[in-house]
Amino acid sequence: MAHYKLSSILALVLSRTVSYASPSHYSGPEIQWGACDPSVVNDTALSCGFLEVPLDYHDSSVGHARLAVIKANATGERQGSLFLNPGGPGGSGLGTLAANKALLLALTGGVYDVVSWDPRGVGNLTTPGEIFCLDSLAEYTSFFNGTIELTGIEETGNFTDPADVQALLAQAPTVQKKYEELGQKCLNSSSGKYLKYVGTAAAVRDMVSIANVLDGPDAPINFIGLSYGTLIGSWFVNMFPERVGRVILDGVVDPIAFATQEPALTFLGQRASTDTVYKALITGCALAGPSGCAAAAEGDGLLDVDAKFQSLLKAAYDAAKANASVPLTSGDIRVQLYGQMFTPASWSTFVNEGYPQLVQIVNGEAPEKSPQALSSRSSDLTRRIPLVKRGSESNDSPSYTGAAIYCADSVDLRGTTMVDVFKGIVSTTRNVSHIFGSVWPADFYRCSFWPARSVERYQGPFNKTLANKILIASNIFDPATPLPGAQTVAGLLGEDAVLVEQNGFGHTTIAASSACMNGVFFAYLTTGTLPANGTVCEVDADFELFSGVNTADILAHLPSTDV
Repeated sequence: MAHYKLSSILALVLSRTVSYASPSHYSGPEIQWGACDPSVVNDTALSCGFLEVPLDYHDSSVGHARLAVIKANATGERQGSLFLNPGGPGGSGLGTLAANKALLLALTGGVYDVVSWDPRGVGNLTTPGEIFCLDSLAEYTSFFNGTIELTGIEETGNFTDPADVQALLAQAPTVQKKYEELGQKCLNSSSGKYLKYVGTAAAVRDMVSIANVLDGPDAPINFIGLSYGTLIGSWFVNMFPERVGRVILDGVVDPIAFATQEPALTFLGQRASTDTVYKALITGCALAGPSGCAAAAEGDGLLDVDAKFQSLLKAAYDAAKANASVPLTSGDIRVQLYGQMFTPASWSTFVNEGYPQLVQIVNGEAPEKSPQALSSRSSDLTRRIPLVKRGSESNDSPSYTGAAIYCADSVDLRGTTMVDVFKGIVSTTRNVSHIFGSVWPADFYRCSFWPARSVERYQGPFNKTLANKILIASNIFDPATPLPGAQTVAGLLGEDAVLVEQNGFGHTTIAASSACMNGVFFAYLTTGTLPANGTVCEVDADFELFSGVNTADILAHLPSTDV
């Protein structure tokens, strides 16, 4: 849910075997810090190392996991360590810290060693590493040939056409069979033996293990969790309330919904704000006019800009109906457009470079799926679409790390069918997000058919009394983790949490520049000072989403009507 202002948002040397202590107080010898693996991290000022931990914290007989850890040393008087998880699930802590070292040290006043790690299932340095279920991209495309896994869902008019609904439902038996077969391939792959040992509870205990080594088994643990990282944070503060130091959760996943309901059915609600963010994009485009937005003509209002995007989707839809092998489907375009909702800073580039190329491809005037046209897909989205190769991996097949973690943490199988999932998509498209309800594929859709669950899942309570107050942050209009998720967590924790909202768009507050929010983070991390609950921060006036158009301009012209 993952990459942002942390550098368009947001190894190592030795390993050692350690002895096991109780599950809540596991620690080992000091990590032997050294130079980072240059294939992953090329900043020589950063230090890297390994820590071995129990694969299962409740059963030491099953062996070890090995965590790849990275550290940026404090530049001032050290107050301890600050841990970071960038989200995903599947985000690389090593890559994120390496890309954003200067920003993180500035945001924290340089008083912490900023520490992150590649969680289980991420990359090729941590063990278990990246989760692969297939041997090659060719096998993937062959396996899913002729299904919506490769084309996306074709629909128009918010599924008002019964033929679109029937066409989708007709694919349900095939797609369900493929997902069940994929699950078995995952179990039989080299990653299969680790599927029950990845997940959020393991990530929490691994972080505590690292903290025990670096700061001692009783020291408070400081943590920033973004997107999915907020689920790690929610579980951490309730699994180890006595260890809570300064904790920031930004872009909050609702832990109650996650603990009690199937992701394939409930995560559709995460798109509650996506159409509003889309309206912000087309409003900004209309305000910028043709000189600032290639999708706008002189005198266009937002409905005129919307009509052009709808026309593009309809043209791609019609082309796919006439020829199933078209280079770009409406489902492809919807996926790319959805990715733009995460990062408003990329909107101008998208509408002026990506959008014209999409039009050319659909009209048959450009090479199919040109790299320039497809490069607009945000990094956060590509983590959710399996057709993405990790740069450090030799296997060019899709990574299933995101699905493995989401689904390992999910509730047990409940007999949900793909028909149920597809009906949920139709309902969401009609009632929640007209534009993005039908985005497919996504990791969470696999969980109703995934064959493994983690050996430990924390399912509450989520209202423990904490050793220190935490800070919860959210954009008012977040396309992936809507504001109600943050409000739920803040409400559960009561006086132990303060919620600060940012009056802007994008996934996590880090998607936009705000001196106000930066000041809140800085004061809390350096002195423990928190603002009043319910504080609202504005986005900086000089953070322009289009030439001459900032967030305040868009908010002032944002319509309340649906698109």
